[in-house]
Amino acid sequence: MIFQNVAAGLVLFAISLVPAPVLAEIRIAVAGPMTGQFAAFGAQMAGGAASAVADINAAGGVNGETLVLETVDDGCDADKAVAVANQLIGKEVVFVAGHFCFGPSISASEVYAQAGIIQMSPATTLPKFTQDRPGAGVFRLAPRDDQQADVAGAFLARDHADAHIAFLHDKTAYGKGLVDAVKTVMNGLGKRESLSIGYDAGEDAYRELVSDLVLQNIDVVYLGGYHPEAGLIKLEMVRQGLDAILIAGDALMTDEYWSVTGSAGNGTLLTYPEVPRRMPAAAKVVTAMEEAGLPADRYALTTYAAVQIWAQAARQAQTTGFEDVVDALGAGTFETVLGTVAFDDKGDAGVPAYVWYEWRNGAPVRR
Repeated sequence: MIFQNVAAGLVLFAISLVPAPVLAEIRIAVAGPMTGQFAAFGAQMAGGAASAVADINAAGGVNGETLVLETVDDGCDADKAVAVANQLIGKEVVFVAGHFCFGPSISASEVYAQAGIIQMSPATTLPKFTQDRPGAGVFRLAPRDDQQADVAGAFLARDHADAHIAFLHDKTAYGKGLVDAVKTVMNGLGKRESLSIGYDAGEDAYRELVSDLVLQNIDVVYLGGYHPEAGLIKLEMVRQGLDAILIAGDALMTDEYWSVTGSAGNGTLLTYPEVPRRMPAAAKVVTAMEEAGLPADRYALTTYAAVQIWAQAARQAQTTGFEDVVDALGAGTFETVLGTVAFDDKGDAGVPAYVWYEWRNGAPVRR
């Protein structure tokens, strides 16, 4: 009996020396501006990625493996983005939700393409990002700027076919580029503008500019530019009694516009991607993130969706291998906090789509 007890004890001791089985890990990353002037957006991305990873792991992970999240800061700088992309190669990351700014997104995409890492930006809208992508593993979960022009140009041609339309732009790449794109769409649909003028940003007043609009009997003003100048132009329109609709792009989706105009801003229209937190598919995730003290705004949810999509594609492919997952992403449809998502042959999903908002009593309201 003594020998049996000793033997049993030795067996138990030997078993205790055997290390417990460790679940395999899959490393993914979120990359964006975690510091600097756009750090608030980076915080949204980091929170969305962390929440998605936690939810996926709680449901069993991906193909039986646990996700581990790396969070890296590119400072919205293209050179820094290349550096962090190379760091992620060393950490054997297979997927990156990022980047935010178009410069880092494009620069890093070259690194990821060569390394066989799938990249999906939840924020970059510049068409070039996917139009000229360096490889099949580059995807976008944000609408393209030229899609904004499609929406606005068709609206002007259809709903204001008999109006006198003026185009104004601030001579910047964003403002002039947007105006040119909208004008091209509108002209292609048979509608011509009455006036097209560039103005200098940073002026204190735009009296002469608005006087020209009055002389031309302008009914609709489409503006490519930012809120400080747009607000002053709208105020001057009201002062001179110009009863014209002001329409602009996504740059006017800021409370600062109303800070400039006050009630004069009522009726201003703008295009902006549909707010994800208002989508039915996002309701449970929004509640959970807010209860956890995390931001549940646009880039949090588009980043959450990016991780969701990659995980679903990896499950469909039954591997995290680059080529198989890329094929699954290109061929599949995915259920996300943004609703059902599918990609075209350029890697674009076009969601959340551009929709119309109207400034009413201090807030932009979905039309």
